[in-house]
Amino acid sequence: MKYIPVIGMEVHVELKTKSKMFCACANGQGVEKEPNTHICPVCTGQPGTLPVPNRAAIESVQRAGLALGCSLRLESKFDRKNYFYPDLPKGYQISQYDRPLCEAGALAVGGKTFRITRIHLEEDTGKLSHAAGGGATLVDFNRAGVPLMELVTEPDFESGKEARAFCQRLRQILRYIGISDADMEKGHMRCEVNISLYKKGQDRLSGTKVEIKNLNSFRSVERAADYEIARQTEALEEGKKIAQETRGWDDVHSKTVSQRAKESAHDYRYFPEPDIPALVFSEEYVEALRRSLPELPEAKEQRFVDEYGLPKADAVALVSERDVADYFERVASELLEKKASGETKSDSKKLLKLAANYFLTEIRKFLAEHEDDMRSVLVTPENYAEFIGLVADGTVNSSGAQTVLAEMMKGGDSDPSHIIERLGVAQTHDEASIEAFVDEALAANEKSIADYRNGKANALQFLIGQVMKRSKGKANPEMARAMLVKKLA
Repeated sequence: MKYIPVIGMEVHVELKTKSKMFCACANGQGVEKEPNTHICPVCTGQPGTLPVPNRAAIESVQRAGLALGCSLRLESKFDRKNYFYPDLPKGYQISQYDRPLCEAGALAVGGKTFRITRIHLEEDTGKLSHAAGGGATLVDFNRAGVPLMELVTEPDFESGKEARAFCQRLRQILRYIGISDADMEKGHMRCEVNISLYKKGQDRLSGTKVEIKNLNSFRSVERAADYEIARQTEALEEGKKIAQETRGWDDVHSKTVSQRAKESAHDYRYFPEPDIPALVFSEEYVEALRRSLPELPEAKEQRFVDEYGLPKADAVALVSERDVADYFERVASELLEKKASGETKSDSKKLLKLAANYFLTEIRKFLAEHEDDMRSVLVTPENYAEFIGLVADGTVNSSGAQTVLAEMMKGGDSDPSHIIERLGVAQTHDEASIEAFVDEALAANEKSIADYRNGKANALQFLIGQVMKRSKGKANPEMARAMLVKKLA
């Protein structure tokens, strides 16, 4: 490749606090509200008002910093970032400049480590709505003053794929520590990519930086970055200069579009916020925050592999959301207790593998079909563990198990033993009964017998299916197979 891309990320995250950043207005993150109903003189910048920092928001950013390996400043401050835009009621934004809350972190994704320059705290702006036809622009200040975390990385990315993976892992961590829902569709998390290109042998940062603003999906992050790399490459190969500018992503036409010239830090005329004293923290405070962090996704994934014997891919899937991981851990605890007490004959590895398999297929399919989260799962971890034990011990076969679990997901009496009895799907191990079904299947399928004896292995699977059909799914499939092989020999 003639030109090599250099990509840095900026990620804005709305924090899940009860109130806004500098006032007592409710922070109804993720809740649709009537425009300009959650506002007050402070968040709308009325004369004579004074901001009061939200302690919970400060702690949230610091928790994020610790989770991402950052150093926390023991002394920090707020600054005024001066620029005029209709959604900024004060004419400036209270942000942080030279003394952010968190610095020098890192996040490893896909075997590569991406450095985090800083994480700081600021207030969000209002929201602009452009009327159809361009006749008017409406301003909703409900969002103005919402606590906003900004994370800035070093220019360590080389592709849209890397940028996407970073954002996905970051969202997962933010959800784990409970500071934001980070729902990109609702604007809780907004990503920006800064892209420049350089020739091999030149300084990595010798290219002109272009910023792509307000990317609101992981797919858009990847596509916008890759498009911009291609656009800049083509321009440079044609001998054109790249303008330092801010561009937007047009998802409909799959391209970036110019918006305005890119500002530099000095354009904002930063100076310390005079109405807010410096923030001072102790080492004891930082350590208490560190101890309050939950087990993070990467560590949990490895523990699921080491303790539960799960394949890495299964562990990653189960840890994808904290509530899913917590649910599975309760199931695992129940299963291990059943094994220890002798309630189940199956070994622990088999039990846990079955629990993971049925969750990742049947329960996850249910969630996808209903476009819902774990709160919609009406099966308790205790009942799910009992179900897995019954499947592992052969009380019900795989076909019957799917029927039982589907019934459990409906709610009501979710006891798997009751459902098995009510539906009559208990697996039979009675040799005489299974042999009768085998004989019926063989008598009705002479062609399949001939095919099997002529070396067509699929014929055996067909005959097993016929046995299961005649037994209404109750016959033990392993016993049916063994009998068929013996009779066909």
